[in-house]
Amino acid sequence: MKIKNIPKTVAIIPDGNRRWAKSHTLSIMNGYDLGVKKFIEFSEWCLSYGINNIAVWAFSTENFSRDSKEVKTLFSIYKKVANDKKILSRLHKNKTSLKIIGNKNLIPKDLLVSLKKVEKETSIYKDRVINMLIAYGGKDDLLHAVKSITSKAKTAASINENLIRKYLLSNTVPDIDLIIRTSGEERLSGFMPWQTSYSELYFSDKLWPEFTKKDLHSALKEYNKRQRRFGK
Repeated sequence: MKIKNIPKTVAIIPDGNRRWAKSHTLSIMNGYDLGVKKFIEFSEWCLSYGINNIAVWAFSTENFSRDSKEVKTLFSIYKKVANDKKILSRLHKNKTSLKIIGNKNLIPKDLLVSLKKVEKETSIYKDRVINMLIAYGGKDDLLHAVKSITSKAKTAASINENLIRKYLLSNTVPDIDLIIRTSGEERLSGFMPWQTSYSELYFSDKLWPEFTKKDLHSALKEYNKRQRRFGK
C-alpha cells in the first residue's frame, strides 16, 4: 500500500529498552544505547517518507524516580551522543534542527550544555525538526503555563488558547498527527496533553530496539485508514 497521506508531525514513545536488554541477558546500558541508535535510524526513516517534524520522549519527569544509577547511565549515553561529531554531521546532512523540550532546571548541567550546543549549531534549519523531550512531563508542562500566566495575565478574560500555548514548555511543538508507542503499552502517560487532543494513536507490540522501518510503514498505513474529523 502506497502511503498517500503523510502525517506532518509524528511522535514516538520508545518503550521497552530495559525489557529488551533483560530478554537478551544484556545490561540496561546496552538496551538504552541501542534504543538511542534506533531513534537515529527512525528519524531518517521519517525523512524518507517526508515527515519533517518528530517528537521523541527521551526522559520523563517521572523517570527520575528510577534507580539513580540507571538515570545516570541514560544521561551519560545522551551526553555521548550529543558530543558525537558523526551524529552532528548527520543532522547537518539532513538539514535537521534539534530542539530541547522540558524542564531544563532538572537536566544535569554538563548534559544540558552539550545538548544546547547541538541545538544552537542546528538552529539554522527550520523545515525539519527533532523535538527531544527530556525531563518532560505533561502535568509539569501545564503547571508551568498556569504559573506563568497567573503572574503575567492582566485579567481572566485575556486568557485564551493562544496564551496558554505560548507559556507551555512545549510551545514550539505543533499538534501531533500520529503517536506511536512501542512495547505493547497502550497509554500516553501524560505525553504532551495540549498537542495530542486529536492525535491518532498507534500501539506496537515490538520492544523499541526491535522496531523496524517496516513497522513504521505499518503505522503509516494504519494512519491512512483513519478518518480525522476533529469533532466535526
